Amino acid sequence: MTTEPAAGRDKPLRVFLVVGEESGDHLGAGLMQALKQQCGGHVTFAGVGGQEMAREGLVSLFPLTDISLVGFTAVLRQLPLVLRRIRETANAAIAAAPDVVVIIDSPDFTHRVARRIRAVHPDIPIVDYVSPSVWAWRPGRARAMRAYIDHVLALLPFEPGVHARLGGPACTYVGHPLAERVDELRPNVSDAKRRGTPPPIVLVLPGSRRAELRNLIAVFGETIERLRAESGPFELVLPTVPHLLNDVKAAVAHWNPAPRILVDHDEKRAAFRQARAALAASGTVTLELALAGVPMVAAYRVGALEAVILRRLIRVPTVILANLVIGENIVPEFLQEDCTAERLSGALAPLLRDGAERQRQCDAFAKLDAIMQIGSVSPNTRAAECVVAVASAARAPHGRTIS
Repeated sequence: MTTEPAAGRDKPLRVFLVVGEESGDHLGAGLMQALKQQCGGHVTFAGVGGQEMAREGLVSLFPLTDISLVGFTAVLRQLPLVLRRIRETANAAIAAAPDVVVIIDSPDFTHRVARRIRAVHPDIPIVDYVSPSVWAWRPGRARAMRAYIDHVLALLPFEPGVHARLGGPACTYVGHPLAERVDELRPNVSDAKRRGTPPPIVLVLPGSRRAELRNLIAVFGETIERLRAESGPFELVLPTVPHLLNDVKAAVAHWNPAPRILVDHDEKRAAFRQARAALAASGTVTLELALAGVPMVAAYRVGALEAVILRRLIRVPTVILANLVIGENIVPEFLQEDCTAERLSGALAPLLRDGAERQRQCDAFAKLDAIMQIGSVSPNTRAAECVVAVASAARAPHGRTIS
């Protein structure tokens, strides 16, 4: 992919950004920083974002809290507002006629905006930063996206191949945000010494959503009691998020051993660097643990109706992100009826001691730097280069095709 030199611009690059929730706000802020560097500051921003993007100079059309809703009831209650914000965002982008629109994650919101823009102003190039999980369910979305997305910026290394196979838009792997934070996750000399010194630190990560906590916390507590009886003493650490702190405290009040609960970012990162093993809810945290070199057992439970739906939709042999990136089912996963204290503790116990089960995971995690291209160009820089290339190609006589 080639990019237009910033020095060759007569006018600033005009970028319209659309974010739907806080995680996208973080990506958007990093992209804005990189675009400023790429364009020598010769760039302007408009659109929708949160506090991090505001610090980079974006004046959002409306507060991100209007659309970053969690839970069916909340969405239903605020649906008229959300639909109005979709219309307003699309209309603002159409009126601005920017050099490029970048939608970031939150496909339920951002893709609706993109489709409206494309229908009215088809000459505005649109980049999708974060591919929907077309590799996991609803693969037909990939081909459908070609009608309104010009280029996808992928966080996971296997996603360009998936889009090519499914007939999706052009797709470039730019890298995962975690790649820029591996130093926070990996042990220094003293951390490594603590990781190998008894009593071992065991992390328990029951998820960052209330539904996850509700579905997993009891079985995780039973697992920990079994593990203590089977494996002897260990130090238990439970990292969580501030909005769940009171719920977590109430849920673990009678655990034995009692966990040390962490909400501070630096303390949580230190725990990742020192932990011997982890019991985790399926999610991005499994990739964080893998990058930190922490062997783990992963689990997940949803309601009965949701489980029936997901079983019909999911098209991958594993739901564990670390496994998907590595390309092997390295991390044992226990879902739904398999998520029992007996099975979880039985899989977790061998990870506390040296042996084949532990070494197999450690060896696989050591491959991640090469797989994820960690240590080369930063994801933000790659993403900015792609955005500039798409905008430049759209101005060229041949249209939006880029190489």
